[in-house]
Amino acid sequence: MSTAPHVVISDVTRVHGSGQTAVTALAGVSLEIHPGELVAVMGPSGSGKSTLLNVAGGLDRPTSGTVTIGGDTLTDLGPRDLAKLRRRRMGFVFQDYNLIPSLTAAENVALPLELDGQRARQARRQARHTLDLMGLMDLSDRYPDQMSGGQQQRVAIARALVGSRRFVLADEPTGALDSHSTEEMLRLFDELNVAGRTVVVITHEQEVAAHAKRVIEMRDGLVVSDERQAPLVGAPPRLDVATAGVA
Repeated sequence: MSTAPHVVISDVTRVHGSGQTAVTALAGVSLEIHPGELVAVMGPSGSGKSTLLNVAGGLDRPTSGTVTIGGDTLTDLGPRDLAKLRRRRMGFVFQDYNLIPSLTAAENVALPLELDGQRARQARRQARHTLDLMGLMDLSDRYPDQMSGGQQQRVAIARALVGSRRFVLADEPTGALDSHSTEEMLRLFDELNVAGRTVVVITHEQEVAAHAKRVIEMRDGLVVSDERQAPLVGAPPRLDVATAGVA
């Protein structure tokens, strides 16, 4: 595993609004995330944890400071290059899934590849391969309204992983799931991490944080705690995304 940081966040601030209505979401945050880490970011509502994820993933630009992913400084990139970097290196998982209702599971998973210029046939073949690795092949031709919440979330994770992306950012991914679906998702994150993916999860649930190798706690836009821990030991990983032609 490389010792060079995958993500470097240096003295980042993010201020929304201006003047008397200005709200400081991040107040000078600096941290590094290394390849293969599974990081949980916790904190109360309004602590800045979702803003941190958005800035780390290039979805939002900091007011000041820098964010570097794999040696590329996001704040130096124009909109087109930033979008390309996100498509190729990062995968996002959101609480509300963000699946397109008119597309099947395979089509939803293939979409980032098609947006990046791959032919539809090739992209959908790779999407089906990713779904198969995750045990979701039977969902390939289903539409989102034909799936349970847990199934939709797993398809959303497949979309975050398809292609060569090795940095996964998840914002409260278990918030709308039942206990069984939550356990399945946590097992999946464990497997992905063992296979070499870097995973950052925003959460308020201790059960989720217990699976992380590192827990960052935020309050009032600042990192107030950053501790490593021994994650829960689960079953051996079923996925081999590092060598199965997906990574």
